[in-house]
Amino acid sequence: MFNLKLAIHSLSFVLSGLQYTLGIAGVSFIFGTILGFMFVLMKRSNIRVLRMIANFHVSFMRGTPTLVFLFLLYFGLPYLKIQLPALVCAILCFSIASSAYICEVLRSSIDAVDYGQWEASTSLGLNYFQTLRRVIVPQAFRISVPPLSNVLLDMIKGTSLAAMITVPDIFQNAKIVGGREFDYMTMYILVALIYWSICLVFEQGQKILEKRLSLY
Repeated sequence: MFNLKLAIHSLSFVLSGLQYTLGIAGVSFIFGTILGFMFVLMKRSNIRVLRMIANFHVSFMRGTPTLVFLFLLYFGLPYLKIQLPALVCAILCFSIASSAYICEVLRSSIDAVDYGQWEASTSLGLNYFQTLRRVIVPQAFRISVPPLSNVLLDMIKGTSLAAMITVPDIFQNAKIVGGREFDYMTMYILVALIYWSICLVFEQGQKILEKRLSLY
């Protein structure tokens, strides 16, 4: 069921895809956070059209499989005469998909800040965006660390879907070895252990960040 010799021998080749796994997850998380915060502002806007667009985006992306959206970008855009590299499609997919979840995380974190903070800022003469930047967002960030960490961990694991469009990440490399050696079970177990190890590292980083923020 598990060929230890094959796993050790293939480890370096499988890990050669680590840069794609972490790169896609990291870049997508950054763009997803930026987009997510923009959608938060749209949902809190007084302009109804902006609220409708943000609500539709969050509902659609949370209600459809990420793999389907990935295929729409990679296989669907060529019908519109738009051909994007697999790596770009993967980053676009995970950025847009994660922005919906991050939007809800940030929205709930901002709402969790006591309303008295808004009133105090208004009494000091701060406008809406000054209040957000200087008062609300720093407090909301501390609240949002655990759920944002969950989004990041899900994204790291979810990048394995990029193998479906030939991105040479960890999972794709493992599939190549599994097909060559006719031993997919060993490679799938190896991939599971690798992803688990990566997530353990990020979990420790989350704990350190939470502990540091709790000092303030």
